[in-house]
Amino acid sequence: MPKRSKKYSGARESYDRLVRQPPREALGQVKEMAFARFDESIDVATHLGVDPRRADQVVRGTVVLPHGTGKSPRVLAICQGDKEAEAEEAGADYIGTEYVDRIKGGWLDFDVCVATPDLMRMVGPLGRILGPRGLMPTPKAGTVTFDVGRAVSEIKAGKIEYRVDKTGNLHAPIGRVSFEVDLLTENLSAFMASVLRAKPAAAKGTYVRSVTVSSTMGPGVHVDPNSFTRSG
Repeated sequence: MPKRSKKYSGARESYDRLVRQPPREALGQVKEMAFARFDESIDVATHLGVDPRRADQVVRGTVVLPHGTGKSPRVLAICQGDKEAEAEEAGADYIGTEYVDRIKGGWLDFDVCVATPDLMRMVGPLGRILGPRGLMPTPKAGTVTFDVGRAVSEIKAGKIEYRVDKTGNLHAPIGRVSFEVDLLTENLSAFMASVLRAKPAAAKGTYVRSVTVSSTMGPGVHVDPNSFTRSG
């Protein structure tokens, strides 16, 4: 186990780690314990009662956080013709088909990639590069679309994509330490509502088993899962 700093240890000892708190109180605790000299990200980790090895129990989806994540993602739009102007107006950082070759050469200075369906023949071979990094555009995430402007606008506004990992956990950013508690609470509620809607029909028993919020450098605080659903 890695050695923790005195500030981390002090923060961890400042509250009862076994108590599952209401969302607002938990997020307030996270803000109080944040000790870094930069504006830390606040993230949520959710453990779900699913078996990700089974295709019918994979949980994935997208959600537009009402107050964004506090970070403006760099968006690459692989498109051409009038779609380039649409992408530029929506705020895309990089636009055009020439970036396909740049990616093949090792360029990866972007956070999200949007592509039009007609150009997936060019983008498809990039899967071995973009896939492992979570950067490959997909129809399910809304990043393979002819509605380029809307896709870029939603991403810039705070749209995030999530997918359960092999251990049944979901991780997502929900804001920054500088955010007001009410804004963080609304972002967390929006994320959890999306996760609940994404519940697979094949999932049995308790769906949301645990919810934990934390800052980049700070310890996690447990949130009461019943705050989001009385049936999960």
